[in-house]
Amino acid sequence: MTDAEKYLWLKLRQKQLKGLIFYRQKVIGQYIVDFCCPKANIVIEIDGGQHYDEPGKNADRRRDDALSRMGLKVLRFSDREVFENIEAVMETIWRHI
Repeated sequence: MTDAEKYLWLKLRQKQLKGLIFYRQKVIGQYIVDFCCPKANIVIEIDGGQHYDEPGKNADRRRDDALSRMGLKVLRFSDREVFENIEAVMETIWRHI
């Protein structure tokens, strides 16, 4: 896990958010997602720099589309957002569960 993923994991683990279980590095289909909450049908991805060039954006779009077809809502945050505004990240996750 990256440092940003570790930091967010501290906020998600042990049913801290609405008593829901989140999993990290979960295999879903052909993908490994950063975090998921099956009960809420949510996937959370923390993006580093490689996600912002055209190949990265295209790969993420295909991945998000595939996960959406499985009935999952994908929430994406930059690693910078996690470090600089964890409260807003948590509020966004809260609203979607």
